[in-house]
Amino acid sequence: MSDRIVCDGLQIAVPLHAFIEREALPGSGIEPANFWRDFAAIMRELSPKNTALLAERDRLQAQLDAWYAAHPGPITDMDAYREFLHDIGYLGDAPADVAVTTANVDEEIAVQAGPQLVVPVSNARYALNAANARWGSLYDALYGTDAIDDAGGAARGKGYNPVRGARVIAFARQFLDDTIPLTHGSHRDAVAYTVASGALAVALRDGVTTHLRDDAQLLGWRGDPTRPEALVFAHHGLRFEIAFDAADAIGRDDPAHVKDIVLEAAVTSIIDFEDSIAAVDADDKVAAYRNWLGLIRGDLSAEFDKGGKSLTRHLNPDRAYTARGGSAASLHGRALLLVRNVGHHMTTPAILDVDGNPIFEGMLDAAVTALIAKRDLASRRNSRAGSIYIVKPKMHGPAEVAF
Repeated sequence: MSDRIVCDGLQIAVPLHAFIEREALPGSGIEPANFWRDFAAIMRELSPKNTALLAERDRLQAQLDAWYAAHPGPITDMDAYREFLHDIGYLGDAPADVAVTTANVDEEIAVQAGPQLVVPVSNARYALNAANARWGSLYDALYGTDAIDDAGGAARGKGYNPVRGARVIAFARQFLDDTIPLTHGSHRDAVAYTVASGALAVALRDGVTTHLRDDAQLLGWRGDPTRPEALVFAHHGLRFEIAFDAADAIGRDDPAHVKDIVLEAAVTSIIDFEDSIAAVDADDKVAAYRNWLGLIRGDLSAEFDKGGKSLTRHLNPDRAYTARGGSAASLHGRALLLVRNVGHHMTTPAILDVDGNPIFEGMLDAAVTALIAKRDLASRRNSRAGSIYIVKPKMHGPAEVAF
């Protein structure tokens, strides 16, 4: 018992107890004694229900195994098979009509379509990459992938291939024509982009000045509007920027000094405590919880070597710009983070119950990840709507979902 601390009947491994009391609880508004008291009460109330749900899984599996043993090969009578599944409770009756309402749901969940990443919480660098993947370079994505054909001298290599680079720029100009079309001409022929009276003016190589078909697509700019560093646009709820730099290796050769197009990409990311990691003891759990804490607080960092150089990665800041009306504005610089807990079936020796048995790991995850994420309800660094998103995996039927 020397390596454990007893709180309200729970036997907590020293590293986990120290992390919760010294790192997870401070700033949460919850006193240590209250946390352990209430967590112990939750464990006493819900652990038997979790055990019963797992026993139900075993019952169903045994009956399924017996049926398959008695009916080897392809299923020949699908109606009889469906009736069997219904009889054993694997299939339930359809519920009556229901109405579901939601509140405080972020636009990334409710209305904004976009890619989602899943990343192991145990690797701080990967977690930072996923959070920062909200914004990405279209030029880099095109140049480094098979979105651009290698044929005709455009193959990828160690050095820069100008043929491939030209195809990237042509693709990007077509993207602009498709997403923010002009009243006249094409972005391919643009030689300058400026903003006057909150409207975009695009000078073309034939001397004509044109504008957006839909002025509302221009959200704003960074820098001097007559020589902007970037222009911010919206299309179907996603935002992107045209970045300019006459001194950049790409921008200096571009007639309009466009150096890149930066897109909103992975608008959400699942920080995974489950399948993508192995957390077998208290030390592993603490390392994972600490990374989640750093993501929520915004101070997680990771040092790594790249090309013989030591680099440090941090969370990206929000992307500030000037809105069309002249006011200061910003866009979320990081993906909205969801946290995936371990499923119902796992236990962990990080905490033992009053009888010395490992507790259910999913319950520990739920308590600690929510405790950590509680900070965000005030800071709104992650969820602007003030919500905590916990992914509960591997649900086997409505009873487990209700639990």
